[in-house]
Amino acid sequence: MTPATTSRPPGPTAPRLVKCVVWDIDNTLLDGVYLESDAAPPAANQAMVAILADLASRGILHAIASKNPPQAAEHAAAVTGARFAAVECGWDAKSVALARIAADLSIGTDALAFVDDDPYERAEVSAALPEVLVLAPGEMADAVGWAEFGAAAVTDEARRRGEMYAARRRRQAAERAFAGGREEFLASAGTRVTIAAASQDDVPRLHELSARTRQFNSAGRAAAAAEFASWIAAAYTEVVTVRLRDAFGDDGVVGACVTSHGGDGTWTVRLLVMSCRAMGRGVIGGLLAWLTRSAARAGAREVAVPCVLNERNVPLRVALTGAGFRAGAGPGPAAPATGAVFRRGTGTALPELPSWLRAPGEADAPIAAELRHMLARITGRDELAGLPADAPLFGDAVALDSLTGTLLLREVQRRFGVDVAGTDLNLDALATVGTLASFIAGQGGS
Repeated sequence: MTPATTSRPPGPTAPRLVKCVVWDIDNTLLDGVYLESDAAPPAANQAMVAILADLASRGILHAIASKNPPQAAEHAAAVTGARFAAVECGWDAKSVALARIAADLSIGTDALAFVDDDPYERAEVSAALPEVLVLAPGEMADAVGWAEFGAAAVTDEARRRGEMYAARRRRQAAERAFAGGREEFLASAGTRVTIAAASQDDVPRLHELSARTRQFNSAGRAAAAAEFASWIAAAYTEVVTVRLRDAFGDDGVVGACVTSHGGDGTWTVRLLVMSCRAMGRGVIGGLLAWLTRSAARAGAREVAVPCVLNERNVPLRVALTGAGFRAGAGPGPAAPATGAVFRRGTGTALPELPSWLRAPGEADAPIAAELRHMLARITGRDELAGLPADAPLFGDAVALDSLTGTLLLREVQRRFGVDVAGTDLNLDALATVGTLASFIAGQGGS
């Protein structure tokens, strides 16, 4: 392989981080052409094997785009020992393959690098997708030191990123085979979202999230580690982490929210970031619901989320709108230079939390949400899924009778391990959904 002599291409002052390197196979990952091999397929290129391992240790994903049969990708994976998060083998244009890979991984094409020995293929991708960092194999030894490829991994999430994307594929396959709705699937998959106060130990991961996240980044920029450390230490600023796991794997810290609590009755979200791995899993909606409920409990009249407007963070703005936030341009100190402030008041009906979310001040809320769905199933009345927490269970809204009451208590014991009838002899816990949820929480149910 002839080393490339080209120098590092000029770029912006703050280069975009590469999240995934897409590799060709022939004369790139392999020392030869797969379909032209005779007795045995070509061996791995050892220089590329070392680079694959180095980049993977930093949390950078690998993918394959090759004009070859799928067996070539299987061979490349076996001889390089690398884990490939996506594979596109076929005879479409390489730019088409890269676009599919980006969509499959829920990242932008501007977060891709493409490595191919063929000058024509590199030119085709550069013309069709100019935002992709395009490289020849001989350039990779120098390129791994460029800012686009970040620093060595310091977080557990970065080291396990390939493993997390493998879990993502298993989760997506299970969801496609699932007969129910999305919320039912999330519950059946054992989804657990935990919101908790951040500590100084979380600073490296919080900085990494803000640097790597573009689709869910309200500030549109990376926040320095020193900024997070200062926010965590500040008296009137709250920083929380959002952790996500389910039966398919543990994603670790996937989100963060930095909120200032001023004396004007407004909670201002200085930064909201969320990993793209949490997309479609109800996490951003759960965080915004908890934020609104927390502000209401503290007596704030509204939550304000200043948001830089760019083409990449449309998913965040859609999520804000879906959570009841409405945008307006500044004015005011909260307004970003180019953007809008999304606001939601706390005086209207507060959002419910999903049953699989755990957060400060919300011990009973997930239990109450699950009780509502139990009532809806037992009675066959879907409207009870939205029952207010203070609605009497024996009143007109529910009209609980002895049969449905017995079925409900049986479900409660099966799900939460709490024998309400055996503990609360007068069954005062059955006054409302809220009293029943509090009783179950007090008995250690979760």
